[in-house]
This record gives sequence, structure tokens and C-alpha cells, in this order.
Amino acid sequence: MENFSQITYQRPDMRALQKKLKKQLTKLKKATSYEEARAAYLSSLEETGHVETTYVVASIRNTLDTTDKFYDGEMQFFNRAVAMLMPVSKAFTESLLRSPYRAQFEAEFGKQLFTLAEIDRKTQSNKIIPDLILQGNIENVYKKTTAACKTNFRGEELNFYGLLKHMESSDREERKEAYLAWAKLYENISEKLDQQYDKLIKVRVRMAKKLGLPNYTALGYLNMHRADYGPEEVARFREQVRTVIVPAVAKLREAQAKRLGVEKLKYYDETCMFPDGNADPIGGESVLVPVAQKMYREISPETGEFFDFLSSNGLFDLETRPGKHIGGYCTYLWDYKAPFIFSNFNGTAADVNVLTHEAGHAFAGYTAMRSQPIMTYLSSTSEVNEIHSMTMEHFAYPYLKDFFGTEVVDKAKYAHLAGSLSTIPYLVSVDEFQHRVYEKPAMSAKERRAVWHEIEQKYLPWRDYDGVEFLEEGGFWMQKQHIFLYPFYYVDYALAQVCAFQLYGRMKENHQAAWNSYLNLCRAGGSKGYFELLQLAGLDIPFEPGSVEKAVGHVISELKL
Repeated sequence: MENFSQITYQRPDMRALQKKLKKQLTKLKKATSYEEARAAYLSSLEETGHVETTYVVASIRNTLDTTDKFYDGEMQFFNRAVAMLMPVSKAFTESLLRSPYRAQFEAEFGKQLFTLAEIDRKTQSNKIIPDLILQGNIENVYKKTTAACKTNFRGEELNFYGLLKHMESSDREERKEAYLAWAKLYENISEKLDQQYDKLIKVRVRMAKKLGLPNYTALGYLNMHRADYGPEEVARFREQVRTVIVPAVAKLREAQAKRLGVEKLKYYDETCMFPDGNADPIGGESVLVPVAQKMYREISPETGEFFDFLSSNGLFDLETRPGKHIGGYCTYLWDYKAPFIFSNFNGTAADVNVLTHEAGHAFAGYTAMRSQPIMTYLSSTSEVNEIHSMTMEHFAYPYLKDFFGTEVVDKAKYAHLAGSLSTIPYLVSVDEFQHRVYEKPAMSAKERRAVWHEIEQKYLPWRDYDGVEFLEEGGFWMQKQHIFLYPFYYVDYALAQVCAFQLYGRMKENHQAAWNSYLNLCRAGGSKGYFELLQLAGLDIPFEPGSVEKAVGHVISELKL
């Protein structure tokens, strides 16, 4: 493929696309053989794949520079254009489900194709097209609001990600100063964020009502394509986290306070694991990317081929800069069978995690695009996709010395393993918060903050904001972009981390067997349901009683908690 920067973007002709899709829809309906029906279905996937690729190019370039008016306009175009495709998309879903050749489709592509179609049928309606457009526009406003935030810190203009390195400093006063600056940035835009979230809640609740669903939670689960479990199972998982992981993390925080020599651990201390400072990587993008390339070439032939492909085609943008969207992600360009990695390097261990976590997503997508016959199976649901990414972080342990240097490699591994465990209570906090919000969507901004404060007491009892009123009253929730952009996603990281810990335990016993399980999971893409994919990889279902304790026990032992 050509280098990503050289890909020519041209706005797709959506009217022409609709005509092509309607033509294939007619062929699907009138097919007199499975071969005819199959050809019509695959042709429709090819056409939508082209548009999906064009959309992803525009989306990436929009996040690379949120101040670029052209791509901002293109995202507004797509918000409307994609929503307007719903009628024909819904018609395709209905025709596929009613096809007299359903048995043949299922024999070739598996039952997951129809599981997904059944879910899509419940979420597709012409009635919600205006709401989808409005939701996309509000989300874009949110992205621009957070991307525009910057502050002067010790003579340097920094955004949220620029402050993070200072928030990990071994100098407690520097950490506190950075933390206060970070909190102030959010407090300054909190009124805007509250208003934006109010609007998002209203439009999402309205869509659920139009679709005849009991609440937005039901729609949120359908949008996540969850077919094997519901809120009750997730609540049971959260309770396992509370009883098994929260006490372990409380001990971890006590040990951390002793190491740092502080009487009471404050929020700005949590990211500093050692009194002489955390292990930082040996360099920036120009140094770390070649190290990652060497690592992936050594892990396996498949990973070596994958990372060489990324490197030679400019398929990542890693350095932070003004106007760039916050966070990190991996996305896919179907026409090129290519992943793309986006991040904001800040000189901390998080930079290495990008080259393992997001690269884990990218490797899974790269593999599935070459293993699965249809775009529908490019990726699975997110609680599986995050197993790909989080497990790759653990596979990188033998190579941490190359990223951090031999002097601090032990610190780097401990910090990563401790961080992986200690993040889980926060992950389920975000999940419970969203369930509570959509149970009572009319809550005021003040009431939402009170709910967050209550949840923190349950899952993060060690958290101390050192008197910062905005955070003490519950303002911390709004720093999580998933709440605004990806409803009900965040718990999937916790579900996946528990499974990744299982694979990490297997690595310690039989590295090759663990790699084979992981590779099989990546190759399967989204061709099977959640429970089936866990079974394929030999993983326990996290909702089952005792599963969390079984998965994390060896991690707690390794951390000596």
C-alpha cells in the first residue's frame, strides 16, 4: 500500500453508494440460488468497506489535528451520511435474516453472522437517524473542547498529556503542582462538559425510547454487540472485583506509601511507584519504534511481518502536539488490510504501553483481516479485543530491558503489573457510574458528582484528593472520554485484563502454549461469540463465581501482597 500520509482522500458519493447497495439488495431478495445471494451480500460488503475506509482516513486526520476545518467538516458530513444509510442497512439486515439460504450462509460463515444481524435489527430504525446525527455532532464538540485545553506549566505550554510526565515526577511538589494544573484544566471546562454530557444522555435515552427499549442501558449493550450476558452478570463481576481485587490494591497502596515515605498517599502520589521515580523509556518515537520492531521480529514470524508492515507504510502517529485529540486508539483501513495506531507520547512508561497495547489491537486486526473472509469478522466485541491488547503487554515483559534499560527493568515490570491490577477497580467504577446515570438520566450535574463520589468510596477507598474541592465532590469522572464517546465500553478493559492475567499465568508455565492460544484468538477475529472465543483460547468466563480470584491469584502472589 502507499504511505498513509500519501493516501488521497475524496468524499464518497453517498447517493451513488445507496444506488449500488439497493441494487445488491434487490439481487439478494430475488436470488434463486445461494451463489446469487452470496454474491450480492459480498458485493454489498465490498462497497461499504470502501466507504468505511474513506471514513477512517478522514477520522484519523481529524484526530491528528482537531483544528483542521476541512476534516472537521468531513466528520460532520459523515455523521449525517452514515446515519442516512440506515434504511438500506436495515433492509439488508432484514433480508439476510429472512433469506431462504440462511442455512447455507451459516454453514459457510458461521452462526455469529446472524447473531450480529439479530442485534443490529433491534438498533436500526429510521426514527433515530436525526438523533444519531445529533449525537455525532455533540461528540465532535466534546473532542474539540478537550483537545483545546492547555496550560502554562513551569514556562512550558502543555495539554493534558504533557502534564502526565510531571504528574509522575519523583519530586512530590512537582507532582502536586502538575496535578493541580491538570485538575484546574478540567474544572475550567467542567460546565461545558456537564452540558455536553446532559445533551448526550438526552439524545441516547430518546433513541432507546424510539426503539422500544426499556432504557438506554439496553441499547448501550446492544450497541456493544453483547449477546452472551447482561447488566446482572456485569454486576456480579464488579462484586468479585470489590471482594478480591480492591483489598489487594489497598495493600499495594499501603506498600507504595511506605516506599515513598509518605504518611498518607494522595492522588498525585498514585502514579509514582518508587521514591527515586518511575522507570521512564530510553527515548521517544525515533528510539522506541526500532526497539519495538526488533521485539516483534523476535516474538514470532507473524508479529515481525506485521510490525514491518506498519513501519514501512507510516501507519502510526505517536507524538503529542497542540490540537491533537487526546488519548490513543487503533483503527483499521479495510481496503488496505492495514491497522493504524494513534497516540500521544509523553516520555513515560505509557509510551511503551502504546507500542504493546495498541500494537496488540493492530496485530489482531492485521491477522484477522488475513484470516477471516468478511469485514464483519475483522474484530470481535471489545471485551475480546482488549484481551488482544492487554496480553501483548505481558508478552513484552522479556523485552522491557530494551525499552527502559537494564538498570530499571525490574521497576518497569513491577510498575506495569501493579498498574494492571490496580486499574481494575477504577475500570469497574466507571462502569457502575454509567449504569447509575442511565438508571436515573434526569440527574443533575451535582447529583452525578455525588454518585461518582459514592462509587469511589466503594472501589477506591484509598483515594485522597488532598482537599481539591472539584475532585473531592466527584468531578473526577469527567476526565474519562469513554463516558462521553463509548458508553458502557470501559468495563471491557477489566473483563479483558482478568483474561490476560490468565494467559500471563500460562506464559510462566508454558510460553509457547500461551502464544498459540493467543494467536488462535487473534486469527478468529469476530467470527464467534464472546463465550465461544474464550473457550477457543482456553479461558474462563469472568462472570463465573471464583473466576476472578483464580485469574489474579498468581499476580497478587507475584506482587507479594
